[in-house]
Amino acid sequence: MDIKLVARENSAQKSNIKLSEKLWVGGKEILLIAGPCAVESNEQMDEVARVLQGEVQVIRGGVYKPRTSPYSFQGLGKEGLDILAGLKAKYGLPVVTELMSQEQLEAVAEVADILQIGSRNMQNYELLKALGKTDKPVLLKRGLSATIEEFLLAAEYIVSHGNPNVLLCERGIRSFDTFTRNVLDLGAVVALKQLSHLPVIVDPSHACGKSEMVSDLARAAIACGADGLIIETHPHPEASISDARQALSLDEFLELRRSLKAVAEAVGRSMPELPAGGKNRLISLNPRIQRSSVKQR
Repeated sequence: MDIKLVARENSAQKSNIKLSEKLWVGGKEILLIAGPCAVESNEQMDEVARVLQGEVQVIRGGVYKPRTSPYSFQGLGKEGLDILAGLKAKYGLPVVTELMSQEQLEAVAEVADILQIGSRNMQNYELLKALGKTDKPVLLKRGLSATIEEFLLAAEYIVSHGNPNVLLCERGIRSFDTFTRNVLDLGAVVALKQLSHLPVIVDPSHACGKSEMVSDLARAAIACGADGLIIETHPHPEASISDARQALSLDEFLELRRSLKAVAEAVGRSMPELPAGGKNRLISLNPRIQRSSVKQR
């Protein structure tokens, strides 16, 4: 492999990347990122942040949405960035959101603590070069058909242009099997940890596309060495504008969050401390609903 800067030179080498003033990823503690696929309204994001504060370290929410169909919801754009900015000011939570072009970089970087590059842009090399000239952490998602070598070389573009703060995100790859949206490559998680010193995050939501599979895949990801998870959660998944089928409700996420502690400890990792009273918090924020019939939007 023609990777130099992101390659792991020895078994002890690991990058511990600063995400905000008090938040790092790559050490012993697991990073949890959660929130909706798309920012839909201030009310929606406020409910997400209010419930998840203390439960996760970072809130996600898309404002620029790359969609296969030109007629699908493309995100709120500048209005969405304003909502995320207000969220940060009110709750003090870091946010991650996606950008799709160099033209969007400045505006997104003013608000986001972590810049997300989606699978479709993993090999947008001019964008990767531009990201290399920033000092913002970059969450780089694996392309839907990218090899591990191609994935690492995409990260190499960013690092070689001056920004060492890259998080690799395994989000599933395309397969012949249509039962799940993609196939979560947990073997790649192990390989990436062996080949590179960069932290590895797993997105089980996009990998499977089915909410009832997300929790099991999330636990498996931690068990095989992932440094963190990014999970789609929505106050009312059945009403989500984007990716309704794969989103967990807030109470489903809280239930998953508590189940991760034993898995993390079994592999020598730890979970973020729960907020006061969190261990006894009732999982009753939203009624559990059967969503097997909800169609992917």
